[in-house]
Amino acid sequence: MRRLVLGVLALALAAGCGRAPDREVSAPQVTRTEPANARLAGLSTYPRFGDRDPHEWAARAPWSYPVHGIDVSRYQGDIDWLKVRRSGVSFAYIKATEGGDHTDAKFRDNWRGAGAAGLKRGAYHYYYFCRPAAEQARWFIRHVPKDPDALPPVLDMEWNHRSRSCRTRPDGATVRAEARKFLNILERHYGKRPVVYTTVDFYRDTGIGQLSGTEFWLRSVAGHPQQVYPGESWSFWQYSGTGQVPGVAGDVDLNTFGGSPESWLRWSGQI
Repeated sequence: MRRLVLGVLALALAAGCGRAPDREVSAPQVTRTEPANARLAGLSTYPRFGDRDPHEWAARAPWSYPVHGIDVSRYQGDIDWLKVRRSGVSFAYIKATEGGDHTDAKFRDNWRGAGAAGLKRGAYHYYYFCRPAAEQARWFIRHVPKDPDALPPVLDMEWNHRSRSCRTRPDGATVRAEARKFLNILERHYGKRPVVYTTVDFYRDTGIGQLSGTEFWLRSVAGHPQQVYPGESWSFWQYSGTGQVPGVAGDVDLNTFGGSPESWLRWSGQI
């Protein structure tokens, strides 16, 4: 996600500052009528996607995991979601909001498109360190529908090195306290504990890994998370920011789930 947020202030302002979304965004929903064994069969082939800037993995490679997904925002433009699903992608996390007054211009289109294609989908919020956590949580809730079939929300916490409007870098205790407020508000509303996405420098600077009862999505594009985040457990691993996926024009972030096909189906509420 780091690459996707460069210059995000000016672009996000253009995305509809302060505008409430069309509530039809909640449709369509993915139903659970497909037998579990058929869903497992669909995960039997481990996908491997192209990469504009591939890394030679010394430890376990990401394509040794069975379940892969992408995260997207307005920067990917128009997406052919059927092609994305047919390429082997199992899930998509879609940028919804940033701070307390920015929405992603493609969220509604991406949310509908991913759902219509039958992909498991979730929404993420890019945290802004110059607004209270509670205010940002309410902004996310205002724009992201309560869909029982959606994946848990994601809180994206990383330093924005190029922000022109917010140079604040809170200490670790403040970051963790604000993160807890955000996570608790969303959990009460959606009934699912959000996942926290983070980067190597932010993780080291803030001790965000100290959050108890929290699942993590770790960015590590030059080493396995076991090497880069020693001792940290993870649910998702973002292993590339330069992936090439059919249906997406240009680069896209690639991610893998850290468990088996069966554990993915349970985690995502499909069985």
